This record gives sequence, structure tokens and C-alpha cells, in this order.
Amino acid sequence: MPNIGPLDSSRVPRFAGFATFARLPRIDQVERADVAVVGVPFDSGVSYRPGARFGPAAVREASRLLRPYHPELDVSPFEQMQVVDAGDIAVNPFNIGEAIETLQQEAEALQANGTRLVTVGGDHTIALPLLRAAAKKHGPVALLHFDAHLDTWDTYFGEPYTHGTPFRRASEEGILDTSALSHVGTRGPLYGKRDLEEDRRLGFGIVTSGDVLRRGVAETVDALRQRIGDRPLYVSVDIDVLDPAHAPGTGTPEAGGMTSRELLEILRGLRDLNLVGADVVELAPAYDHAEITAIAASHVAYDLVSLLSLGKGE
Repeated sequence: MPNIGPLDSSRVPRFAGFATFARLPRIDQVERADVAVVGVPFDSGVSYRPGARFGPAAVREASRLLRPYHPELDVSPFEQMQVVDAGDIAVNPFNIGEAIETLQQEAEALQANGTRLVTVGGDHTIALPLLRAAAKKHGPVALLHFDAHLDTWDTYFGEPYTHGTPFRRASEEGILDTSALSHVGTRGPLYGKRDLEEDRRLGFGIVTSGDVLRRGVAETVDALRQRIGDRPLYVSVDIDVLDPAHAPGTGTPEAGGMTSRELLEILRGLRDLNLVGADVVELAPAYDHAEITAIAASHVAYDLVSLLSLGKGE
């Protein structure tokens, strides 16, 4: 049975109809799904600006203009695979622990028949249950984390589960392959030098936004590919990895970030790797202007879907 692709924009204008990601069919409209784009409207783990709970809806709206052929990767992902919009996973906004458990269960259920997920948040807290679900299927995974921040802090106000702690918890739980962990795009002030020392102890390597500027995309990609190898790979993209000029609509913006072009080019350099899942998080549309951030996030998600169509993952 042929894959069902996006609505034909010559028959239904892009600004009309239901706002599914890239105008793809809903999961209930197909018999199978190779890749599901799923939203998690949750932001109870944020430490500064709230509003990322509205991120999935904003990404869907901004994705209306996406087209089915990716010229830079030379792939038509929606022809290669059955890609669907799986809607939103509803989690408890008043209980972070319960929300994490619910999301892990729902992610595992979606992946049960081999479907791979590109998840749109929501705040970065959601990366922990998504990594748990990925590791349950693939074993400890390599992690490529695009972010202005480390997200390996221990607690905030004594709480262990926030958007600044998911990768500390994931490392402690043994669900990450500590020989292949990388932050990309980090920058800005820290609480102290100890933050870097503890991050290094957890197994992470760091490529700052300044490193990307000095080394260039090609050298950065080469270093990341060598570190990842053939390991099962999970990619987590906090949209604040971009400079506020490219992504004003986020909860904890930091000056001096990457451009959207640099981020997309680095992602495209990951083709043919064993990508098993990904997320795009921390879009807070209330702080966005002219959909700048939402457009960037929708293109990141599209590139991640395209990479899944070219990779070695099942």
C-alpha cells in the first residue's frame, strides 16, 4: 500500500484545513506509521519564562509551508516512509513525576510496532522519559544535545525533575552511552566552573557556539560523527541553541548563539547515522515575532524526519 502524503496544496490551500505537521495525515487515518510527529504540550518544568506548552500547536501552524522534497538531502521523506501526525500526548500539568511516567508509557506504546518518534515540546523535561523509552528499545543511546545550556544540573529548589536536569538524571539511570555524549551550541554564564567539571564527569563533550563559529560546520560535523559512530543515536534540540535573533520565542534566551542555517547544516551532516528518535523543545510562542522561532522549529523537525528516512534505524 503506498504511503499517504501531505494534502495537495494545489487543491487545498496551505492556509486551509486541519493544522497537522506538514499537512500530513493523522495517525488514525493510516494503517501503519514509520515515523510519528507527536506533540507534548507541557511546560511545568521551566525555570524562567513559561509558555512552551503552546509549542506543538505553533510548530504545526508554521509547518504548513513545508514541501515534500528536501533538496539538500535529496530525499522525499514522505514517499520513503509513512509519516503521520500523532496528535498530542496529554500529561498532568500539575504533577511533574506523573507527567514523566505518562509520557514514557505513551512513547513506548507509540514505538511498539517500530514507529520512530520526532517529538515537539513542551519544555526540556520531556527528554528524560523519551530517552527512557528509546533506551528500553535500543539499549543505552548516544545523545547529541543542541542547547544554549548544559541541562545537567542536579536540582532546582530541591526538585530533581526540571527542564535543566534531564541529562543528569538520564546519565545516572544508565540510559545513555557515556562514550558518545555531546552538547552543541552551549554558551553564556554558568553558576560556577563546577558546572563544567560535573558535566565532564557525566561523560559529555562540549562544542560551544563559539567553537562552531571558529571551526565551521564541516569540522564540527566530522567531530560529532566520529564520536557517535554506529551507536543508536537520539537527537535533542532545544530551540534556544539558536541566537535570539533567530529564535526569540523561547524561555531562557542567551546571546551569541548559532544561526538557523548553522543548525540545519549540522543536522544535515548527520545523514546515514543510526538515528532512533529526536525531539524539538522550548518553543514559547508568546515571545515569538512573525513566527520566526516556530518556522525554525518546524524546519528542524522536518530535517529530523528526513534524516530518519535516510538513516540506519529500523
